[in-house]
Amino acid sequence: MATTTKSHGPRGTYAKTEQRRTEILGAALEVISSAGFHKASLRDVAARAGLSQAGLLHHFPNRSALLKGVLEWRDTIDRQRFHGVADGVAVLRALLDLVEQNQTVPNVIELYATVAVEATSPHHPAHAYFQGRYAWAVDTVTKALRQAQSAGELRPGVTPDTAARQLLALTDGLQIQWLYDRSSVDMVAELRSHLQGLLAVDL
Repeated sequence: MATTTKSHGPRGTYAKTEQRRTEILGAALEVISSAGFHKASLRDVAARAGLSQAGLLHHFPNRSALLKGVLEWRDTIDRQRFHGVADGVAVLRALLDLVEQNQTVPNVIELYATVAVEATSPHHPAHAYFQGRYAWAVDTVTKALRQAQSAGELRPGVTPDTAARQLLALTDGLQIQWLYDRSSVDMVAELRSHLQGLLAVDL
């Protein structure tokens, strides 16, 4: 009986495409981290990725799409920090660790802060991304605070939903202050102080 072999071409092509996209995003992050996103050109990113500019545009049709891709990719990496973190206080500690890590990449924070404001327009290409990002962040922190509340680790009178939004607003605000004055603004210390005011246990 004759047998047929299924082709794995499309799957292989998809894997190669995703690998190439990841390589481009890594190159873009390196360029942004060293030069700042205002000076990061498609030509520089293409050169760092070993591509022609036309080759880069095949994967990301314009600079806005590339910057959005970098933010999404960076988010995917950052969220891995929360995988396997079970209880509420541990999630909050992971958040502090993430903020500390972010202080080592000021140009990425500048990219995030700038695009986050621009993307408030419903017509901005990154609008849906930031909507989803904030929804995930609020949900994650709210659940963590509720877990802490159930464990008796949250101070009386603290409302998890409200406290979550306030914490995220503080985080974004501190990032902007830090971009203006990195020598005297300690984001981690400020956030830890705020969280200690919410918790009945030490971080």
